[in-house]
Amino acid sequence: MDEASGTVLLRTTHSAYVLKADRDTGTVRHVHWGAPLPLADAVALPLWSEHDNSFAGRWDGVEEYPVEGGARFGVPALEVRFADGSSPVEAVLEDLVLAAGDHLVVHLRDRARPLAWHLHYRVPPHGDVIERWAEVNHTGTADDGDILLPRCSAAHWPVPQRPHWRIGSVHGGWSAEGRLERSGLPVGETVLGSRRGHTGHHANPWLALDDGHTGEEHGEVWVVALAASGSWRLTAQRTAGRAGVLAGEGHEGVEVRLSPGESHRTPVSLGLYTGGGFGGASRAFHRHLRTHVLPHPEELRPVLYNSWEATSFEVSEDNQLDLARRAAELGAELFVLDDGWFRGRDNDRAGLGDWTPHPQRFPRGLRPLADEVHRLGMDFGLWVEPEMVNADSDLYRRHPDWVLHLPDRTPTELRHQRVLDFSRPEVTEWALGLLGELVAENGVDYLKWDFNRSFTEAGVHTGGPDARRVHVHHARGVYRVLDQLRSDFPRLRIEACAGGGGRTDAGILARTDQVWTSDNTDAVDRLTIQHGFSQLYPAGVMAAWVTDSPNPLTGRTVPLRFRFHSAMAGVLGIGGDLTRWTDAERAEATDLIRDYKDIRPIVQHGRQFRLLAPGEGPVTAVQYLGEDGDRTVVLIWRPSTAFAPAQPPLRLRGLHDGSRYRDEDTGREWSGATLSNFGLPLPDLPPGDCASALVRLRRVQDPCDG
Repeated sequence: MDEASGTVLLRTTHSAYVLKADRDTGTVRHVHWGAPLPLADAVALPLWSEHDNSFAGRWDGVEEYPVEGGARFGVPALEVRFADGSSPVEAVLEDLVLAAGDHLVVHLRDRARPLAWHLHYRVPPHGDVIERWAEVNHTGTADDGDILLPRCSAAHWPVPQRPHWRIGSVHGGWSAEGRLERSGLPVGETVLGSRRGHTGHHANPWLALDDGHTGEEHGEVWVVALAASGSWRLTAQRTAGRAGVLAGEGHEGVEVRLSPGESHRTPVSLGLYTGGGFGGASRAFHRHLRTHVLPHPEELRPVLYNSWEATSFEVSEDNQLDLARRAAELGAELFVLDDGWFRGRDNDRAGLGDWTPHPQRFPRGLRPLADEVHRLGMDFGLWVEPEMVNADSDLYRRHPDWVLHLPDRTPTELRHQRVLDFSRPEVTEWALGLLGELVAENGVDYLKWDFNRSFTEAGVHTGGPDARRVHVHHARGVYRVLDQLRSDFPRLRIEACAGGGGRTDAGILARTDQVWTSDNTDAVDRLTIQHGFSQLYPAGVMAAWVTDSPNPLTGRTVPLRFRFHSAMAGVLGIGGDLTRWTDAERAEATDLIRDYKDIRPIVQHGRQFRLLAPGEGPVTAVQYLGEDGDRTVVLIWRPSTAFAPAQPPLRLRGLHDGSRYRDEDTGREWSGATLSNFGLPLPDLPPGDCASALVRLRRVQDPCDG
């Protein structure tokens, strides 16, 4: 910080972010976000020019955290409704404080109204991500009345001037998540978000901006993400000459009410600049999530078996024991009992909320099954959906008021279930009690936490002008339960599931160990879904299953090897009906699971390079490089044999030019320079559709070896 000029320089490993505070105007101005520079140069940087006519917003696009008030006509980061109904805010800069070596706080207040807000910036070490959030305080007394916050963003991220901007994001739907799309950013406001009360399948809370010329491994990229699991909103705003991104939870109409003395803290927004292209941005985010977000990033995620596609609701102690023994023979390390194990759950119309073992299917309870799973050398996992309830359940008959509802509206049932209001402390206390009892009494090592519908008729039970705050406070209730559960049971591991990828974000990943990527397990479709997933999230949290063929969702017939190679790109799981697999299939699966365990440290903890994206040609390929650079893994898929020009060799990334690398399976050797500049020759793929290969390379000579 240079106190004389009010300049603050935030330095990451490969970037710089500069802001300047002006006490005279009460503004915090953005100056630079991009390549590294020293503090002296940051001080000398000119302020971004203000607009100088009476029809333009003087400060639009140049402030760190724009408020509503004065000559500002862009989308505000902070919008307020005071008790008298007025909204303009007049900022006074009080102080800039370095709260710690990596944490800056900018303190502001309104000149005359009982309002203060604090902008937080944190630069986690050894990375390129900047974390930002805001806190808003009602500083008045009862005479001042309540304050409403129609919008309270975590951050506003201005980007430099460019003649053209391109926006990248993912879209899709249930079983079609992660469709990556890049297109020109139009002048005006482009809004991505969720009104569903959860993150959503149709979009994900991040976006990337570039000048239209950036590629996978070259060019500048600015990425903004939000660590929030309820409704959310990202607004990319482009005016004549200016662009920026607002990131915050809630959608339009979702307001937070502050009574005197109360405060509101936003979720964290994550910002990243890189000159290393889209791939460089992804690897930087992967590193940040592993280093600073995930609860146990040092662990390797186990190979799991899940019983859902084998038995559906027809579960019993006997058939689960049979599947567990078969899974252990293959090499599975975690057995997960899915839906159908609890009282009243004979189909999806009843039972949710009554979380005790089904008396006919598990007359001895779950403990005998869990004990046998442990004896077989596997951990025991259990499917739960604590946020949901069926109308046909004892819980609903006791507490119909616990669901999200409005008294004079007809309730909407989706998947025959309703949503429990986790913004209510009595509901989260009930959930914590039942989950703690399940885990403790049954030796549960792993929970698959599901969430199978979006919000409707959603309002807090007390009503009021901020009744829709449940769209964000529900997720905060989920966080409280997960945080306490993990504290009470330190060995417990949790998978976030929401009908597939409906709750995937940095907020939930801070409390879980992996996410269920999609309910679509078609190995060909998964290549596209996993490509979109990898733009922000690392392979070590991406659950991927091998299921039966033809695929139960798409009907596509895919060889077992291709199904495994598709799932081996993330956290491998098995979800097929093992009682129907042939001896040959079980033997092949055993070998492939052994292969996965060999490459697992590199896939789950290494650096990922997307060599060929789905749809770019006949072949899709992904490379993983171990952190020490000694081993690299390449997964190659050819979904179709449709005629196409011959595929050139795959140019690998991150290798040392002077080292030599040996194919661990064939013994062939190449120099790093050859593999990087000329490429790895494609292995011979078997004829027919859906062919794939795994290549493992090991460094056998360093440059210093001569």
